[in-house]
Amino acid sequence: MPPFEGKSNRVARFGVFELDLNAGELRKNGAKLRLQEQPFQVLVLLLDRAGEVVTREELRQKLWPADTFVDFDHSLNTAVNKLRETLGDSASSPRYIETLARRGYRFIAPAQKDAETVRVEAGSERYEDVGTGAFARPAERSEASAHHASQAFHPELQVPIPHRALTRGLFALIQLMYLIFYVVALFRLHAILSVADSFLPGWGATVLVAAVMVTAGAGIPLRCYLLSAVGFDYQRLGEKFQHMFPFILSLDQLWAVAPFLLTHKIGLGAAFAASAALLYVPFSERTLIRLAYIRRRTQG
Repeated sequence: MPPFEGKSNRVARFGVFELDLNAGELRKNGAKLRLQEQPFQVLVLLLDRAGEVVTREELRQKLWPADTFVDFDHSLNTAVNKLRETLGDSASSPRYIETLARRGYRFIAPAQKDAETVRVEAGSERYEDVGTGAFARPAERSEASAHHASQAFHPELQVPIPHRALTRGLFALIQLMYLIFYVVALFRLHAILSVADSFLPGWGATVLVAAVMVTAGAGIPLRCYLLSAVGFDYQRLGEKFQHMFPFILSLDQLWAVAPFLLTHKIGLGAAFAASAALLYVPFSERTLIRLAYIRRRTQG
């Protein structure tokens, strides 16, 4: 039977990819990918038997007829390597194509054919629909491997996409942390001035206090906006955050030196460690936003 035979089974979807046999295209988030004929045909065969082992001999018979004189092993390895490169996959830690030494290959990621749910049984190995039209990995494989294979991957960061409630919650906690920083600093300006006087000249201490007031004054409405936006799940927050990121980065880097004002209480080492951690926080904010609000690319 030809792969995906029938009009209703001409499109397969897995992760952020879509294989369209009608158009002869492999797309990622709607954008067409360049893939040579042999790697494309290998993918078609593996997807058509997702969850099953496709032997090297079967691939040879399908793609390299008996009267074709080629170095089969080299050609097949090259085709699979190019396919993995296009999918962002690897042989050592496969998400899509698993190598079975001296046997063949198996497509292991959840897959859909025209959004239909499918159940496949291959010999003694059983692959069942997991509620999303996807192929689960063999029951005898480790639970961790099955969980890994069933996760969708971020199209840009190439990491499993966590639950949005988790990423939005962590982002909100960071905003709340900075909001507490600002409010406490404004309530204890006299203490900041006293500490600043101990290691800065009079004008320097005044400038430091003024900087705290200005940046806290700007930071409070910013954090309130971000808290409300993530709380109400504003769908354009990812785009807005990217525009605001240079300002947020500058503001957060300035406040990263705040722990040094507590050196006399927590010690220089602890102050340095806290500052180093705070220097990274704006980048973690950006990553959390990218995980929660994935940019959808359109073809065109």
